[in-house]
Amino acid sequence: MNPKARLAWLAAVLGLVVAGCAPAPSTPMTIRIGVLPILDALPMYVAQTEGYFTEAGVTVDFVPVASAAERDQLMQAGEIDGMINDLVSTMLYNQHGRQIVVVRLARTATDEDPQYRILASKDSGLTTPADLAGVPIGISEGTVIAYVTERLLTAEGLAPEDIATVAVPKIADRMSLLDSGELRAATLPDPLSSLALQGGARLIIDDTAHPEYGNSLISFRAAFVDESPRAVGSFLAALEKAVQAVNADKTRWNGLLSEQQLVPAPVIESYVIPTFPTASVPTEAQFADVLAWTQAKGLVTGDVSYSASVDDSYLP
Repeated sequence: MNPKARLAWLAAVLGLVVAGCAPAPSTPMTIRIGVLPILDALPMYVAQTEGYFTEAGVTVDFVPVASAAERDQLMQAGEIDGMINDLVSTMLYNQHGRQIVVVRLARTATDEDPQYRILASKDSGLTTPADLAGVPIGISEGTVIAYVTERLLTAEGLAPEDIATVAVPKIADRMSLLDSGELRAATLPDPLSSLALQGGARLIIDDTAHPEYGNSLISFRAAFVDESPRAVGSFLAALEKAVQAVNADKTRWNGLLSEQQLVPAPVIESYVIPTFPTASVPTEAQFADVLAWTQAKGLVTGDVSYSASVDDSYLP
């Protein structure tokens, strides 16, 4: 083989070797998110429909769940990667080790927008937090609903021993019993509480008075965060664009609210979408307060680490 032919042959072989070593074109990471039919998920659906997830290089599959229990089963089985949850469930997840990581606030009460309301039935005669002393309040036990109920009422001057509750786990049942007057009071999340108010229930207090108590979170399996940190960051960058879009024009999204059943149909035309929080996580003080409450209720034994459970490093 002459020198020119040899050089050409070597160049061809080298080209094949380099091509073989080159990385394959990257494909978007798929993230599976368990979603309840709650308003807190609106920015996620906006990010999907507006193409923000695609722009960020991730594919998001929404896995509908009918209850928090079903969501938690899927999370524990590794069948979903992320979810909307709350600080009480975070304590339950992480009391025996780091299972989930909170990466963002999904929604939070403000001084204008409530997330949870304590309501009285229309003919109960109850009008103030003080009137609720000794009156059974319908709640779901061991949940954020129970936590918010107690914290709001003690903040308004009731002693813990004066707060009476009755377990009504299903929200639909709680609303029905409140409407019929069989329950004189109940705690409900927004926007279902808006439907109850439209039906004649009376507002006793909500977390606009004490917004530090009302919030929801976006959390991922710890293993997913450790294995796919760039995907988590990309997801949150896209979500931030969606939050900004929702907050900039709250009149655009009625179609999504209806399609995803995030707001009850009877109130959807009059309902005003709350302002969603920009990139942030719950504070250490909020975390510590929920931890203290779960410990006092015997739901959690031992300590749960804020630094291991909450990570703001993925926020844009």
